[in-house]
Amino acid sequence: MEKIFEKLNESQADAVRQTEGPVLILAGAGSGKTTTIVSRLAYLIEEMGIPASNTLTLTFTNKAAKEMRERALNMITKSAYPPLLCTFHKFGLLFLKFNIHLLNRENNFVVIDTDDKKRIIKKINSELPTPLIASEISRYKNSLMTPDDAYKQAELFNYQQIAKIYEEYENYLHENNLVDFDDLIALTFKLLDENPELAQKTSQKYQYIMIDEYQDTNELQLKLLQKLCVCHPNLCVVGDDDQSIYGWRGAHIRNIMEFDQDFIGASVFKLEENYRSREPILKVANALIEHNRSRLGKKLIATRGTGEDVAILNSNDENEEARKIAQKINKLLDSGVSAKDIAVLYRVNVLSRSIEEGLNRAGIAYKLVGGLRFYDRAEIKDLISYLRVITNFHDDFSFKRIVNKPKRGLGKASLDKIELAAHANTTSIYEYIKEVPLPELEALVRKKNATTLKEFILNIENISKIASESTYNFIDVLEETFHLKDIYSGMQDESERILNMDEFYGLFRDFVKNSPEALLDEFLNELTLQSEQDQVEGESIYMMSIHASKGLEFEHVFIIGLEEGFLPLVGDGSDLEEERRLGYVSFTRAKDTLTLSHASSRFYKGRRSDLQKSRFFNEAGLCEGSLIVEKNTAFKKGDLVRHKVFGTGRVIGVSKSGREFKLNINFAGTKREILASFVERL
Repeated sequence: MEKIFEKLNESQADAVRQTEGPVLILAGAGSGKTTTIVSRLAYLIEEMGIPASNTLTLTFTNKAAKEMRERALNMITKSAYPPLLCTFHKFGLLFLKFNIHLLNRENNFVVIDTDDKKRIIKKINSELPTPLIASEISRYKNSLMTPDDAYKQAELFNYQQIAKIYEEYENYLHENNLVDFDDLIALTFKLLDENPELAQKTSQKYQYIMIDEYQDTNELQLKLLQKLCVCHPNLCVVGDDDQSIYGWRGAHIRNIMEFDQDFIGASVFKLEENYRSREPILKVANALIEHNRSRLGKKLIATRGTGEDVAILNSNDENEEARKIAQKINKLLDSGVSAKDIAVLYRVNVLSRSIEEGLNRAGIAYKLVGGLRFYDRAEIKDLISYLRVITNFHDDFSFKRIVNKPKRGLGKASLDKIELAAHANTTSIYEYIKEVPLPELEALVRKKNATTLKEFILNIENISKIASESTYNFIDVLEETFHLKDIYSGMQDESERILNMDEFYGLFRDFVKNSPEALLDEFLNELTLQSEQDQVEGESIYMMSIHASKGLEFEHVFIIGLEEGFLPLVGDGSDLEEERRLGYVSFTRAKDTLTLSHASSRFYKGRRSDLQKSRFFNEAGLCEGSLIVEKNTAFKKGDLVRHKVFGTGRVIGVSKSGREFKLNINFAGTKREILASFVERL
């Protein structure tokens, strides 16, 4: 017991002890959130005697899950089995492996990544913008809309087209036994929703559920949690409304703001002691976020004492900015600071280019997080496609990628003929080539190619057998059989590509060593669940977007592009409160020093533009006379509100009135203008 509580402050200890019923732990940046979660898990298992198998802890990134798992296992001694601690998507993957048969699907499915998804969509329709279609399909799935629902809802012709593409895309996934990222949650919910007995059984299994980064959950994840809690109310969520920065991808800040309405009788604990940042950094972060109205309210308290004031870097343009930042970084490195403790953050990815050039000129090594991921490189995608076909012969998408790698003399026209013939026979391309008599295949492609294809199928089947018998040796046999490195022979970047392939083979062998019983499809699915933050390791300066930096910390942080239009982004679709939260997240990544940089002009979208300094300098108290907190409004057009005299009404307009906001409200046909502070939102 003492071991669990010795490193906890009073608020953390209170949150750990509250094991029953719904619990909201409002954890400020750097307030020991992970410590609290793992301590609570250890308390449940070690002190309360809850079997580890009856707990479930979910987070959003592999990096966070790995850290929490390691720390939890160091605190747990009495459990024979480790608790299930993973990402939402990994939980969905495990759940589907056991239960997808209830949807008449095979459990040897393969999870496709975003790149695969876009390729499939592009094949179905190359006229409409692929990113738009991919985004809409994701929105449909997270709203539990079928293609039929999407078509009925669509008013514009383009969206009717997207609904039809969605239908074809879903059919393609079913036929090839594939699932996409959204399916991991959507199909899990569907199974629990359509099978009440399964929901009861699953809820009874996971008696104590904890969710990390709750402010990042979307509507579907909330519904999933409600299903998991159908037999009990023991849900503990940890999060920070001030760090809700994923509204653009469907995260709902209302989930954390209205937790007590979704889960009645919730206990709330605030963690405000910050163990990460020096006092001057927290001072500007607190001042900035106080300007937001839609928040539960808390103030970070520095435990590490004072330090250097927040530095402001003024530059004429992006080249001068890059030069100054490179000089400051060199000074830090010369003083003995480790490169991995320095990060450059930005709101908009395109701003990285000038800093990259500046660091290159200064000879400073850096790593661009969120750039082309290792697993997105062509040579690695080819290898993964080979593994997918070996795992699932009927994966047409992957089969088409590798059938001519290395070259087997098969042109696009020949492959199209085979694909049409396979569809006409209602079978996969692989199955068609395998089963069709050689003379029939020769009628579609040249005799030599037909023989090569038959041999290719035979090789795949032989390797598949080896994979099921000896996973470790399989990777060597794969290379010896297909000579995949020969694909890149003679290319300018041949050595780099082969190094990447060797790296992949090494990663595969490590996976097999660590999980000797694991099957090939498990390795593939682990790869698909990789996230941007898994790239943050090694010795170099890190450059990344503010979104990618969430959950990370660095001793020295530089934030560039603090100009109106960049941070905050302004204009259609931007949410000033979310922009402030992005500012707050970026400030609180810094442990010892924080440098905020702005330029008077930047070359952007083909032309040079003069820029105005970000309002966040004012709001963070970094300019004279800027400490007045201007009242903001949480109300928007369409909100239902209550007035103590006029009763219930709907907001039909919002306007500024001095430091207050004036609402135009329709009370059952009577329109009145009322100051925002005189009504409450329903």
